[in-house]
Amino acid sequence: MREFVVEADGGSRGNPGPAGYGAAVSDAATGETLAEAAEFIGVATNNVAEYRGLIAGLRAAHALDPEARVAVRMDSKLVVEQMSGRWKIKHPDMKPLATEARSVFPPGRVTYEWIPRERNKHADRLANEAMDAGAKGEAWTP
Repeated sequence: MREFVVEADGGSRGNPGPAGYGAAVSDAATGETLAEAAEFIGVATNNVAEYRGLIAGLRAAHALDPEARVAVRMDSKLVVEQMSGRWKIKHPDMKPLATEARSVFPPGRVTYEWIPRERNKHADRLANEAMDAGAKGEAWTP
């Protein structure tokens, strides 16, 4: 069974403000980057952008191998704790995003780990590229 690492990040310049996300999928054994995703999503909160990054990363991993196991690493404590089931999801905007993220892979095939921002540079760079492109009225391109 293949194993992937998904690093995801989202950001908002204003919270809410112009927002975007970035996600990278790598092979857990080799560290090779297999897929990247990023998008400017308009005006949103930081937490919405974080969840959108998670969903994009999980979908990219699923497209590579729907049978894989996935280790998600994010610097959003909120998303990691909510998706791990340790924190309740109280905000109504977060519930459908969490449900969507959980629907990509069957339960038990995805683990979540909080990492410091300094260890999430790839996804952070992609999110910022997407927000920069959106500020110019352009779409992010790899």
